[in-house]
Amino acid sequence: MPKRTLIGVVKSAKCDKTISVLVTSRKKHKRYHKIINTSKTFVAHDEENIATEGDKVTIEESRPISRTKKWTLLNILQKAI
Repeated sequence: MPKRTLIGVVKSAKCDKTISVLVTSRKKHKRYHKIINTSKTFVAHDEENIATEGDKVTIEESRPISRTKKWTLLNILQKAI
């Protein structure tokens, strides 16, 4: 079974080896057929503490590392200015 990958923006990098990533997506409403922007925050493992707030990153699904961390940082697509 392939692992899921998501692209998002780092919302917080204050904890040690942990980042919060905000992932936004566009979905169509089931009844009214209007396009809605939805967002969800994922907690990911950052082993080297290389990601900072505002970076655009790719995260990958992994085994549970802690109670909330079930994703790992794959790579940084764009650094924050």
